[in-house]
Amino acid sequence: MSAPRGSPRGRYRRMGPGMSGIVAIGRILFAVLFVFSGVSNLVDLAATAQDIATKVAIPAALTAYTTQLESLTGMPIAQQLAISASAIEIICGLMIALNFGARFFAIILIMFVMVATFYNHNFWDLTGAERVNQTMHALKNLSLIGALLIIVGYPRRGGDGIAYAEH
Repeated sequence: MSAPRGSPRGRYRRMGPGMSGIVAIGRILFAVLFVFSGVSNLVDLAATAQDIATKVAIPAALTAYTTQLESLTGMPIAQQLAISASAIEIICGLMIALNFGARFFAIILIMFVMVATFYNHNFWDLTGAERVNQTMHALKNLSLIGALLIIVGYPRRGGDGIAYAEH
């Protein structure tokens, strides 16, 4: 059934109640990856910080600021970045699963996944089997970005609580 003519949703059709349930389950299952990854990184914080320290170079122009942050927190910048990355994954994953600000948090995760892919899956610098492996990881992340774009572009619910999709 279409929305009434003259309404802002006149070009939209109602999505059935089953579709909303399927989308909710899909959103929850999708978010599990980010929540699990964030928690795993926190559980082994030392290894995560070490990995970041070997892959991320802080520009010289920021050294004064990072030194201040290290003295304020008593933690090396790599550990702070590991905690921040884990928090981003956990918070954004939970918010997407709960459909609370899902579009906003999906945009945050798009940027996060792009940066993580650049630093962690540099297939362009590798050869042989390792190049193939890192290319597959980069393509997986590209697929995650695609799914996040679907979340960003998914139609909002109307004022009546019913989801509408363009037809």
